[in-house]
Amino acid sequence: MNPVGSPRLKDLAKPGQKIAIITSDISRPLPSFDVIPSILDELYEGGCDPKDIKVVFALGSHRCHTEEEKKKLVGERVYNEVECVDSDPNDCIHMGTTSRGTPVDITRSVAEADFRVGVGNIEFHYFAGYSGGAKALMPGVSTPSAIQANHSMMVDEKACAGNLNGNPIRADIEESETFCHLSFIVNPVLDEHKHIVYCVAGDVTEAHRAGCRYLDKMYRKPLKRRADIVIVSQGGAPKDANLYQTQKALDNSKYAVKDGGTIIVIGACNEGLGSAKFEEWLTTAQTPDELIERVRKDFQLGGHKAAAIAMVLKHAKIVLISEMDDDFVRSIFLEPMHSAQEAFDEAYARYGEDCSVICMPFGGATLPIPPEE
Repeated sequence: MNPVGSPRLKDLAKPGQKIAIITSDISRPLPSFDVIPSILDELYEGGCDPKDIKVVFALGSHRCHTEEEKKKLVGERVYNEVECVDSDPNDCIHMGTTSRGTPVDITRSVAEADFRVGVGNIEFHYFAGYSGGAKALMPGVSTPSAIQANHSMMVDEKACAGNLNGNPIRADIEESETFCHLSFIVNPVLDEHKHIVYCVAGDVTEAHRAGCRYLDKMYRKPLKRRADIVIVSQGGAPKDANLYQTQKALDNSKYAVKDGGTIIVIGACNEGLGSAKFEEWLTTAQTPDELIERVRKDFQLGGHKAAAIAMVLKHAKIVLISEMDDDFVRSIFLEPMHSAQEAFDEAYARYGEDCSVICMPFGGATLPIPPEE
């Protein structure tokens, strides 16, 4: 282990300290079962006791896990050696308020720890710039009200994928971390097959930035021109289980499509929309414009993703290939089709044989950079 901006983990953590290892929930592709055993070995080498170590799954705004899911996420060894718990938004400690007004409310199991390790893969995030780093804390183990306060800044033009400079959401996340310090982070970068190809560890900011630079080399893709047709998917399970998660790939694809173009989104969405608030916003709006106006006046977590879809619809047609009912898909302003081939043939016929096409099979990971940027 060669940590960035930090001593080794075994030299930082002290015997007798209560240690919280914060890791991703089941909606993320992070292979915790590959990462956490090495963290435990390092902690044990430093003299730490398994009884003092707790793995905390960062639920953010997502559902709780079953015990079988927890075991699957971390593997048999970790599950049997240390306590594994979900973060609990109903049992948090208020640790302060950021300069932007975001309450720093952290789940008790993390807030009361003496030493905190943040674990999460680094990928592009459509308004925080990148995942990873201090994001393990905010929104990872925080409350809906705190997450809502932070995410309400998504309407800022600098709150976009691949941007850290002047991004108010990332700045707010990292200010939150100063109230509840992450002592160490371990942030892998995954390839399109969800295998670890690189990993940074160490200081919460310095190591994170090193990981972001590596990700840029892999997945920031300059374009010669935008395309008439963009075919995009999240890259399969578990990230296409619902439209709430699949939306991330859709949002990246907006940088690749021409005004008036068509985005063909492929995602199973076998769990449906994936968020009650997301569904309420989509199913009660009469037009996409209503969603954009609503998020400006009344930001609500979950509803913000409905507004993000509406913002893409201002510039492009969206066709969805999923397991959801056709009439329901139409009711949320998207066009249902039953196969990618059918959708492509229809779009190709509309734009003609000289049309341009871009495919993004791992759209949640890939950030197109159009010529004008």
